[in-house]
Amino acid sequence: MSTYIDSMSQATELAAAAGSTDPKVGLRAVLALRRLLERLEVVQVDNARRQGWSWQEIADALEVSRQAVHKKHAGRPAVRGSWEA
Repeated sequence: MSTYIDSMSQATELAAAAGSTDPKVGLRAVLALRRLLERLEVVQVDNARRQGWSWQEIADALEVSRQAVHKKHAGRPAVRGSWEA
């Protein structure tokens, strides 16, 4: 749980930095947030698949096509969330 809370604090700091008037600071924060979001998507898609969700259900939740989510995530090894024991 501590890692989860630390990640949330870091995400909050990155979100604040993304609004910086210094483009170097803002753009680096945008890059870090993009990487964090990609990681979170992987964790949650894996979570949904473990719970029996179909590719269509996941696609609907992400507001993308079933083909897009399947192409991006099918065949990739499952990843555990950093806050899972």
